[in-house]
Amino acid sequence: MIESIDTSLIDWSRAQFAMTAMYHWLFVPLTLGLAVVMAIMETVYYKTGNEFWKRTAQFWMKLFGINFAIGVATGLILEFEFGTNWSNYSWFVGDIFGAPLAIEGILAFFMEATFIAVMFFGWNKVSKRFHLVSTWLTGLGATISAWWILVANAWMQHPVGMQFNPDTVRNEMVDFWAVALSPVAVNKFFHTVLSGWVLGAIFVVGVSCWFLLKKRNTRFALASIKIGAVFGLVSSLLVAWTGDGSAYQVAQTQPMKLAAVEGLYEGQEAAGLVAFGVLDPAKESHDDGKEPFLFRVEIPSLLSLLAERQANAFVPGIRNIIEGGYMQNDGTVALSATEKIERGKTAIAALAAYREAKKAGNAEDAQLAYSILQANVPYFGYGYIKDVNELVPNVPLNFYAFRVMVLLGGYFILFFLFISIVVFKKDLTQMRWLHWVALWTIPFGYIAGQAGWVVAECGRQPWAIRDMLPTSVSISKLDVGSVQTTFFIFLILFTIMLIAEIRIMLREIKKGPGE
Repeated sequence: MIESIDTSLIDWSRAQFAMTAMYHWLFVPLTLGLAVVMAIMETVYYKTGNEFWKRTAQFWMKLFGINFAIGVATGLILEFEFGTNWSNYSWFVGDIFGAPLAIEGILAFFMEATFIAVMFFGWNKVSKRFHLVSTWLTGLGATISAWWILVANAWMQHPVGMQFNPDTVRNEMVDFWAVALSPVAVNKFFHTVLSGWVLGAIFVVGVSCWFLLKKRNTRFALASIKIGAVFGLVSSLLVAWTGDGSAYQVAQTQPMKLAAVEGLYEGQEAAGLVAFGVLDPAKESHDDGKEPFLFRVEIPSLLSLLAERQANAFVPGIRNIIEGGYMQNDGTVALSATEKIERGKTAIAALAAYREAKKAGNAEDAQLAYSILQANVPYFGYGYIKDVNELVPNVPLNFYAFRVMVLLGGYFILFFLFISIVVFKKDLTQMRWLHWVALWTIPFGYIAGQAGWVVAECGRQPWAIRDMLPTSVSISKLDVGSVQTTFFIFLILFTIMLIAEIRIMLREIKKGPGE
């Protein structure tokens, strides 16, 4: 079956999933950020009893609710696509991948669904304290939901806590906590959720500056900017800190992704981080003899420091990872891609021999095949790789997406720092140029988030699950036309939902908070 799959089916299945995920991520991060902002505002209302803060919190709650509803709709479709488009993946690791998604649905989603109703419809029907708790728990539910989804995603990047069962040809979970508390998962959770907080803060500041431009609801706008700016500054600094942790985790678990992100073809000691650079489009492979850059500006030794916490450490490049032979951190010599492919083929052949021996009742042959399988199963996925060049992700895409994310992250820190100083020290209402800057910063928040996910997912290729299952082997055997049709149906549907969401939000923003 695997040999007969049309490559266009792989491309269309990937495109459909990527499109769904990117639309989904337009809505989710804003809800994560607004959940905290509106909860802070309601806490101020609870403490002071000032109705102004109640109206302020209610205004941002409306915008939260609009995004929340559409985020749920796109998220459900995303989860169903694992079964419809990626059935081989679901079969192979469903016992592990399904667990965090099930917990997310049972615990977090029902928690959100319960308390969001109280949050929206419980004003003047429940006590102020219970309503405040409901608001915080709604945000906590959204955050817990993100936790379990990101645990599942992190496991794909760094599979742990499982064991391959040759009788069922499935990977089975043997250590739930290793999966749930993987360092990769913990860091990915904080980095991703904090990026949502940054977007929420950008949105609050930008929309509030629109009111200043229109010279209306000035008190509301300034109060919202003060909370949004301080919240955004703290969040953006924490995002930078977790970004450092993310770089270290990638270096330890996905060296090929790091090499692609940096356009690093030749490994180096005291490797520098490329601050600015333009890749040479003529560079096609790791061994074509062409220089990867037309020009670049490096920060000396910074990549080694980020990747290994030592300024003089060796960081392997794409050629090193393909050809092997360098010393790894655990003291072993890295295998070449060709050796890994051979060991992967050995694992696949041993699996077939084991199942045949078991079927024939030959226990001795089955045990021998099982021993060979266990020795080579870490390279199982490599057995489906036909060309070593498949193991190299799209270097230009990852290189430029990473720099977009990092440069915008640096801009956000400066933006929030400046806004915080101005709103507390000067008359922000008179600085129209800054109102426009804040308003046009909103799309940058979305661009930074999308760029981050491009690096996370495209940098992992060709793997659906690193070293275990290539994307090309993960898909369902479908008619290409059906995937193409549903792709365009979803594209039209999601675009209509996005346009509707923007129109509804603009209508609510124009109404403003109640006086």
